Amino acid sequence: MKPIDPIILKPCSIARSLGALAGFLVLASVGFQLTKYLTGHTWIYGLVPLFFVDAEQSIPTFFSVLLLLAATLLLTVIALLKNQQRDAHRFAWAVLAFGFLCMAADEAMAFHERLVGPMRAILGHRPLGIFYFAWVIPALGVVLVLALCFLRFLWHLPVRTRSTFVAAAILFLGGALGFEMVGARYTELHGSQNLLYTMIATVEESLEMTGTIVFIYALLRYIDDTWREVRFGFQ
Repeated sequence: MKPIDPIILKPCSIARSLGALAGFLVLASVGFQLTKYLTGHTWIYGLVPLFFVDAEQSIPTFFSVLLLLAATLLLTVIALLKNQQRDAHRFAWAVLAFGFLCMAADEAMAFHERLVGPMRAILGHRPLGIFYFAWVIPALGVVLVLALCFLRFLWHLPVRTRSTFVAAAILFLGGALGFEMVGARYTELHGSQNLLYTMIATVEESLEMTGTIVFIYALLRYIDDTWREVRFGFQ
């Protein structure tokens, strides 16, 4: 059988392509939301909700799920390779892979929103300000615990990988938690059915997508720097 040429993955090209696609989806979302609130056309053959970055079952949401699944796949590959080498941090890579799989499921099904009601009940249904979307309270606790648990793992990564991981985390969490709290405060005061809230939500989702793309780039560069070539065999 004639040898098959290897598939070459270029981290920079992949990241640029994903970034361009994310940018197109964000611009489409902004355009349709402007049309909705400035002209009163709320449907436009279903394109307004279909391209809204903050809507469930929209094209941008589906794209975000695919990004998280791509990161899960790369983390799984690294975890398997590290397990073959009996690396000391192989379990941490596996935990990261499972964590991103859970994040993809949450992005698709919005499980975190089910925590809002119970958390508000615990807090007494009083004005909550930036914690109006109360799911962020346990989320902040989880992020803090994970950050402490992964400090040693992060420190043992190559400098370039470590710095890119940190940048990706800042971007993602800045959107998922930071701008989520900004949007929560605004929603409590003015509601969510207005143009300014949709712009806040757009920044939030854009940061999440950007953070995930930066993380995917970091994983690809790490695989390239560590193994250069990965082969898959079937029996």
